[in-house]
Amino acid sequence: MQRALPRVLRILRPRRPLGARHCASDAAAGGREIQVRALAGADRGITEILMNRPHARNALGHIFVKELFEALARLREDQHVRVLLFRSGVKGVFCAGADLKEREQMSPVEVGVFVQRLRGLMNEIASSAVMGLIETTRGLLPGAGGTQRLPRCLGVALAKELIFTGRRLSGEQAHQLGLVNHAVAQNEEGDAAYHRARALAQEILPQAPIAVRLGKAAIDRGMEVDIASGMAIEGMCYAQNIPTQDRLEGMAAFREKRAPKFVGK
Repeated sequence: MQRALPRVLRILRPRRPLGARHCASDAAAGGREIQVRALAGADRGITEILMNRPHARNALGHIFVKELFEALARLREDQHVRVLLFRSGVKGVFCAGADLKEREQMSPVEVGVFVQRLRGLMNEIASSAVMGLIETTRGLLPGAGGTQRLPRCLGVALAKELIFTGRRLSGEQAHQLGLVNHAVAQNEEGDAAYHRARALAQEILPQAPIAVRLGKAAIDRGMEVDIASGMAIEGMCYAQNIPTQDRLEGMAAFREKRAPKFVGK
């Protein structure tokens, strides 16, 4: 609890707009492996991170990870971003996992440093979209958090089975296990999952951004501790939301029987 609570307190540090947003369009990003695009119109507030490393099937290499860290650091401070979508620019693949060809050229010390950095990246994006932890089939074990996240999602016994066997799961199998929220039939363009994710982003977009952010913090931090400590974390997050303009707007909208207009303040 002592470790988790300060992290919650920092969740609402002041955020500022970024002025000229680097790589606001795919065209401006040139040959970068990570490209950022802010959507406009009715989707304003949704930002896409496009993973574009086709020759390595979006494998997690040095440059890829460095650019992704940089993009997340910029977006974290941008008050205009309400929902973030990860999208693959490589047809037929989302992310191939670790770049083993690059990893093979590293010294043991370099491997340790890189895996630690990769673990931090996974903590940053909190992704559960992996369809298989196949490291044991390559003489490895999951090193970016898979041995800790998978048991929390599926339970210890099933997590051990999947990691020990290196089994790959189809989207439907992952959905049945509760590893992913949605499984959709592929379309001719190969972007059915993207359209489902964007539809979900559009559902989140009109909600109060501070309340959403604090709700996310309460869930994420609360899962790391016992339930009593988790309740304390929820209480701290709730207290931070009380003085917001959005809370007052939500109450006024309910009273006046109209849709609320949240501004993130």
